[in-house]
Amino acid sequence: MLDLSVLASPILLKGDEKTAFRDPAVWFENGTFYFFFTLVETEPDGKVYLYLATAETTDLVHFTPVRKLSPRDQRLNFSSPGNIVYFQEKYWLCCQTYCRENGEIWGNANSRIWLLTSTDLKNWTEPELIRVKGEIPVGEMGRMIDPYLIRNETGEWFCFFKQKGVSFSSSPDLKHWTFLGNTDCGENVCIIRDGEIYRLWHSPENGIGEKTSKDLIHWQDTGRLITLGQKDWEWAKGRLTAGMVLDLRKEPEIGKALLFYHGTGPEDERVVFDQYACIGIAWSDDLVNWDYPGK
Repeated sequence: MLDLSVLASPILLKGDEKTAFRDPAVWFENGTFYFFFTLVETEPDGKVYLYLATAETTDLVHFTPVRKLSPRDQRLNFSSPGNIVYFQEKYWLCCQTYCRENGEIWGNANSRIWLLTSTDLKNWTEPELIRVKGEIPVGEMGRMIDPYLIRNETGEWFCFFKQKGVSFSSSPDLKHWTFLGNTDCGENVCIIRDGEIYRLWHSPENGIGEKTSKDLIHWQDTGRLITLGQKDWEWAKGRLTAGMVLDLRKEPEIGKALLFYHGTGPEDERVVFDQYACIGIAWSDDLVNWDYPGK
């Protein structure tokens, strides 16, 4: 049984002036947590590179060395893994490119969303573009980031992504997509099925907001905003964001829903976007009330 009481701090992966850990996506299998995240590195000359990266842990305390899954290329900057799903006897990981080849702070109009596959959670294929708007020219797709995949009760896949609020498309096979529309929402969407409803967590200007739906199309804001211990955490006072919920309440080894996120501080994230971000943890029995180390 995982003992969360051994966690002395909510910080799992700690950033500094040269390194940031952002946008966690986590998969649990056979006692191991497979972490995927954005690794941001500031090189000695001040140039910044983003990577899709991974590490593993069995106890949320001791992690394997961080391993990069993408190239050093500011024209791509693969990053922001949304989640991992299992389908057709392989794992699928969605992510973004966050193109900053001209020295931009934010990803430019070339940013798109992608899929990688694996049979072992360690070795991944080359990313393939997710054509969420069908077979239109890539240049007409528009800037899109922060993908997330979820399958509904009838077996249809949905891909949510940041564009005009959050946009969403559906697919029978994760390859052929039909664009459905969009709704008002922040970034870094995460969605899980909870009984008769879907719960969606997203990132407004600060904190983690929540919406609910019965059909993955029509959404209603619950008014909840998760900020955990941010007011007391220097490392997260700038922004707490990018929440990802892994519902392991029915998993005998865990028995909790785990919330992973990243915090930046003490300055606002717009000041220290590429430095000091840390990945943190909280947990819940009901997806409404959240505990964390030191609460």
